[in-house]
Amino acid sequence: MVMIKLLLVEDDVELSNSVTDFLESFADVTQTFDGEDGLYEAEQGIYDMILLDLMLPELNGFDLLKQLREKGISTPVLILTAKEGLNDKMHGFEIGADDYLTKPFYLDELKARIMAQLKRTGKLDTDNILVYGDLKVNLSNQEVRLDGKLVDLLGKEFDLVVYLLQNQNVILPKEQIFDRIWGFDSDTTVTVVEVYMSKIRKKLKETEFTEKLQTLRNVGYILKQ
Repeated sequence: MVMIKLLLVEDDVELSNSVTDFLESFADVTQTFDGEDGLYEAEQGIYDMILLDLMLPELNGFDLLKQLREKGISTPVLILTAKEGLNDKMHGFEIGADDYLTKPFYLDELKARIMAQLKRTGKLDTDNILVYGDLKVNLSNQEVRLDGKLVDLLGKEFDLVVYLLQNQNVILPKEQIFDRIWGFDSDTTVTVVEVYMSKIRKKLKETEFTEKLQTLRNVGYILKQ
């Protein structure tokens, strides 16, 4: 199954490590331990969901979330906090939170809420299958079929197609695609995105996917619905 990318902003190192270890079977989790680092990571726009503590050093969770929404970043946010008051919950939702889980919590419940949120936002299909015209992408076994015939999309090619399908009608800058698929610490450069887009277009030529995959000069790409 394709890994989803989660950002965990939690200053309790032991709890952060426990959550990360529990979720590693289905998610790639980036850990940050204060609000400023969390905001920096969240602003990259490469995460499918953010798990956000409220009581953080440097910048609290409420201010982090408020700044994020003011900058137009709509990544789903699940608040994790010891604050149980109704006013805190209402304030969290008012400034853009998508869900709220009070500490202490069961890790199984956390995973269930993450999965539910990803399904609501279209990041995860109920059957782990993404459909776009005649193209069907199975996230569980990484199988791609076009008109029922298998298409050989390998490694990053597959990851890139999935990322585009999960972000239809969204302008994806080349730098953002690079950070998401290859990672900040990759040995290669952002030009690899163009190389892989070319490979994908050749393998899926004359399809609705390639017809609606647009290159935005000096910016990036967008897959139209």
